[in-house]
Amino acid sequence: MTSASPAAPFGHMLTAMATAFKDDGSVDLEGTAAIAAHLVAHGHDGVVVSGTTGESPTTTVAEDGQILAAVKDAVGGRAQVVAGVGTNATAHSVELARQAEKIGADGVLLVTPYYNKPSQGGVLHHFRTVAEASNVPVMLYDVPGRTGTAISLETYERAIEIETVIAVKDAVGDFARGVNVMQMGYALYSGDDVSTLGWLAHGASGVVSVLGHAAGDEIAGMLHSFFAGDQTAALATFTRLLPAVDAVMGVPNYGATTAKAALQLLGVLNNRNVRAPLVPLDDDEVAALRTGLAASGLI
Repeated sequence: MTSASPAAPFGHMLTAMATAFKDDGSVDLEGTAAIAAHLVAHGHDGVVVSGTTGESPTTTVAEDGQILAAVKDAVGGRAQVVAGVGTNATAHSVELARQAEKIGADGVLLVTPYYNKPSQGGVLHHFRTVAEASNVPVMLYDVPGRTGTAISLETYERAIEIETVIAVKDAVGDFARGVNVMQMGYALYSGDDVSTLGWLAHGASGVVSVLGHAAGDEIAGMLHSFFAGDQTAALATFTRLLPAVDAVMGVPNYGATTAKAALQLLGVLNNRNVRAPLVPLDDDEVAALRTGLAASGLI
């Protein structure tokens, strides 16, 4: 972005992109590629596939490979493509990491194992085993609100010794803790749109967004303004986007559901299909989403 930008091994502006589905529930590879192309046309220098917003808990290994290949074909020459490989079974994540390397992912996103709540020793073992299964650079993902387990500072200290582990997507939101993590050598990415400007002030490299489905240019502009030293402009953009942040992330049925509805409102997708146990937004929820996006000048 500018000479003052912190190192950003996966780019500065990324979105954890949605996966398109057909009416019969199968993966819509053409629609998924269209989402990636839309993002790269609107400010992105990286995308993450098969993350939470990509509905990875409901996709198979084969589908994850097809999704990654379709996105690589669509935007691989223009943006970094990071593949989500995090699951709560280490052997499953190893399989996904090896597949991602074979297909040509630029990085992998590795979330803390969820539901089974391993000890910190188990978390580190999981990270090490998956990271060492391929030569692809790794972004850890710390999101205890979904996994039930935060990565301890001691685990961070040991994980950074793994050669391919270089970054973290932080959805903890503890800025002081994050500064300690960055001082260990990690590139830190905001994992929560409402925290992005705060993270930039603390030295973060960029963001892995959800709002970026609808506000890629605006968020990229906020990053550029901040890195150029114009914090006033960055704050003005952040303030303008708050109604959209609330509309996309501040409702109970948020994430893939709101991202896909936003893409439908923007004409990128012709439906807002999701896989159970998620359910698509109803008409009232879509109307509220439209109101929030309009208040931020996005539609």
